[in-house]
Amino acid sequence: MERRRLLKHGLAATGGLLVLRRGGLARAFFDTCRPLDESGPTLPGIDIAEHRYSLPLLIPPVMPMAGRRHEHGARFDYYEIAVRQFYQHVLPPGLHRGPTKVWGYGSIHHPETFSYPAFTIEATWRRPARVKWINDLKDPATGRFLPHLLTVDPTLHWANPPGGVEGRDTRPVFTGECPPDPYRGPVPIVTHLHGAAGVRQESDGYPEAWFLPAARNIPRDYARTGTFYDYYKRTSPLGHLWEPGAAVFEYPNDQRPTTLWYHDHTLGITRLNVYAGPAGFYLLRGGPDDLPCGTLPGPAPRPGDCPDAKVYEIPLVIQDRSFNDDGSLFYPKSRGLPPDSTDLYIPGGDISPYWVPEFFGDVMVVNGRAWPYLEVEQRRYRFRILNGSNSRFLILQMEHGLRFWQIGSDGGFLPAPVERDTLLLAPAERADVIVDFSRVRAGTEIVLLNLGPDTPFPGDLVPADPATTGQVMQFRVVKATSRDTSTPPHRLRLPSFEPLGEARAVRRLSLNEESSAVDPDVGPRAALLGTFSDGPRPLHWDDRVTENPATGSTEIWELHNFTMDAHPIHVHEVQFQVVNRQSADGMVRGPDAGEEGFKDTVIAYPDEITRIKLRFDRPGRFVWHCHILEHEDNEMMRPYQIGPMPRDIPRR
Repeated sequence: MERRRLLKHGLAATGGLLVLRRGGLARAFFDTCRPLDESGPTLPGIDIAEHRYSLPLLIPPVMPMAGRRHEHGARFDYYEIAVRQFYQHVLPPGLHRGPTKVWGYGSIHHPETFSYPAFTIEATWRRPARVKWINDLKDPATGRFLPHLLTVDPTLHWANPPGGVEGRDTRPVFTGECPPDPYRGPVPIVTHLHGAAGVRQESDGYPEAWFLPAARNIPRDYARTGTFYDYYKRTSPLGHLWEPGAAVFEYPNDQRPTTLWYHDHTLGITRLNVYAGPAGFYLLRGGPDDLPCGTLPGPAPRPGDCPDAKVYEIPLVIQDRSFNDDGSLFYPKSRGLPPDSTDLYIPGGDISPYWVPEFFGDVMVVNGRAWPYLEVEQRRYRFRILNGSNSRFLILQMEHGLRFWQIGSDGGFLPAPVERDTLLLAPAERADVIVDFSRVRAGTEIVLLNLGPDTPFPGDLVPADPATTGQVMQFRVVKATSRDTSTPPHRLRLPSFEPLGEARAVRRLSLNEESSAVDPDVGPRAALLGTFSDGPRPLHWDDRVTENPATGSTEIWELHNFTMDAHPIHVHEVQFQVVNRQSADGMVRGPDAGEEGFKDTVIAYPDEITRIKLRFDRPGRFVWHCHILEHEDNEMMRPYQIGPMPRDIPRR
């Protein structure tokens, strides 16, 4: 296992036999091919950490609407939101580095709103939100497309615009002796609202529904849209509003109030697009499953707030990043195989040259700033915490024995508050918590710690480096400026929780790794989902649909994990319940603390069966996948169909 870990991260862990066996091939590779860039970040996290807690936390303001509109007697909120490239101060000022080039969402009518992370969309129960999502990754002066900030691997099964209409959304075939150059063309984008339930298929952000920017220099032979963009433009009731470089999605907002978030979801490139910055909170409020105003700590940020407005409900997105000496984002430029194994790269081998199995940065970034601080008054605060990392699992703990009161998770409020010493959050998971600073002496400084590992989870569970990724942010306690009238968390009575009904079917599924067919010892070639009967049957993205629940049905999905890592499994379109987990020795345990409510992402542990219960209410084509973005981008994602299979749906 340790050897595999080292290989995953591109460190030399090969033995002499491998060198002898492959040495001649490797020398031939270096004689004919340009060496791949295997360099690491040029600005070490430990150097940045010397200046931590010098930037105040950025609290995302509210995304402005383009208007409130009526159609067919119904009212809806309307937004026009684009993805653009810009510079933002992410690193502490004491480093004397310039701002960092990032991507982010913003309102096209309010240029000042473009931010990493994005401004928060505030949504109201049963009032739909309609969003025109715009891919604006082009030079504003020339109208020419902007290439990616990071290294795009064209050998994966990905959007593949250069393939044209016939070759888009495929894994291209390359010939010759050397790996192909990274893709440097226009960037495809499609936005997914993570955790949204009851959304039409056309508005879900299907990975093959991407679109390029409406740039003036797109090569003629490129596909400008994905396979399902064209299909959904025909089937969507809003399809007449779609235009080059944009799509219009609508969210009904008829689920329980909760913390959602929006981010890119393009086939084979999500890990890079999200790492560049585009992500934001989407907070749904109101309805019978919400609490009366004033019960919980507040207010949250409101439209038109002054910069110094006092807020006591704060969203926190925690991510790990790495940086170069010029302040730019660092992400690995190649798989980094040992020198004697470089002939395993495509096209001579079967290893994608620019894809890495996981990524772990050495800097903790919260709300777009490295190791920020937040002044908190002696009162209760509500934090909506999102793990927005690509691969990193977080185990959060407050210094000085301060505890979390968890009141909600992915799908809204829990049945009852849970007092917790630590919070385990896999990528994409959320926790809605209350922290009480009222009895902390003014002047105290409290660090939010991360006890999770700097390696794939659970691994050996060695905590993160205490000098860098073991610290997340700092809270500085000051005297209260007003009376706290919110209800103490131990006295809260949360809205009633109605569990899902009886399941009529059990579906057995598998989580798998695929090794290199040329040299299995070199580490994983890809991660795959699949079915399970007498044994696992791994499947690829373009294999036929095997999950086809009936509309209105309730099922149990059994996730059999045959890999050595835990995987956060996300199912689009539904909010489900965790039923139980079963270990290899047959022992069954119930949901973990904080999993008692509705979820959309669940941790499937290695050598275990994780059971979840799901209800499928709306017909359509959706996906389920691992939310380790590097896994999702390399085959660990599968389409599924609710209800009958349409005859005209695109097929491979």
